Amino acid sequence: MNLEAHVRTLQQTVFLTVSAMTSGLIATAPSVQASTQILQTSNNSLGFFARFPAAWNQSVIPSSDSIPTAGPLSASLPCASFVPQIALYGSEAEPVLMVQTDYKSESPMMTSSDISIPDTVISPQNYWAFVLDRYVDQNSDGLTQFDYAKLKDTPSDMDGLGAYIDHMAAQKPSAFSRDDAMAYWANLYNALTIQVVAQNYPVESIRKIKSGYRAGPWKRNLVIVEGNELSLDNIEHDILRPTYETPLVHYMVNCASVGCPNLKSTPWQGATLGADQEAAARAYINSPRGAKISDGQLQVSSIYKWFKADFGGDKAGVLAHLNQYADADLHAALKGRQKINKYTYDWDINAPK
Repeated sequence: MNLEAHVRTLQQTVFLTVSAMTSGLIATAPSVQASTQILQTSNNSLGFFARFPAAWNQSVIPSSDSIPTAGPLSASLPCASFVPQIALYGSEAEPVLMVQTDYKSESPMMTSSDISIPDTVISPQNYWAFVLDRYVDQNSDGLTQFDYAKLKDTPSDMDGLGAYIDHMAAQKPSAFSRDDAMAYWANLYNALTIQVVAQNYPVESIRKIKSGYRAGPWKRNLVIVEGNELSLDNIEHDILRPTYETPLVHYMVNCASVGCPNLKSTPWQGATLGADQEAAARAYINSPRGAKISDGQLQVSSIYKWFKADFGGDKAGVLAHLNQYADADLHAALKGRQKINKYTYDWDINAPK
């Protein structure tokens, strides 16, 4: 059985599981499979997007645990491990399920030539998820990296990203719920940043992409939403920060730099916003880019200096914020500290070296 056949077998398993969980709202697996595209991610794992009828109950999302991995299915897989990762994207009018498998080959038998990709079009509102899945990876230090070079060299995906941004610009976030609007603005900010960097790649730092005499593209008008011309600075400093008044905003937007909190590898969603924000805060604060003790001195990201007002307004507020999300080791190291010795930030581009 070739690799594509294995993925098709997985598709059938997923479709039947989803169908059972949704009380038959999906009539037959083949009708869903006809509108499914197999994709290969940047780390050579395989997965697929599946479009379902609008009648599908989006509140019923199958978990990874609900997809069988034992028995004949896993026994036939030519890989070291099999872990389906499931997420829901799209809208009520067009729900889309993304399933990514953790195919890790024990031999070089799996190549892109094994994959037959149907000419299925991914709709604009779902292309951001596709771009993140294909071009985002995490290095051994836990840093999320984006392959700008590969994206720039793939015109169809550059066009797809542009179509996603156009789709977002046509929305009315003022009518969204608080969490949905916050997720909307963070996704738009990150997509615009990726687009600008990819268009100007190769570049050592986003600060090399200037707006007139200013370092960085942040002042440049990039999109029109509800009649308002907006720059990246407008989205972050005129919308996200003053509207939502939470320091967690800083863990949602990514400035394409090593020193920044990680670019989230899936789109922000209102339904899971709180948990995802806190997870992002913990990941950053407990990484050396967020806070670390070096030679007995506390070194933290310059984010906590630039936006001190968002973190309580003084060093005590920053320390309290760090303690709130610190793991056991960092929490112990911060105990009793009343001083921040150094602020630092790495402006190198967050691309694979």
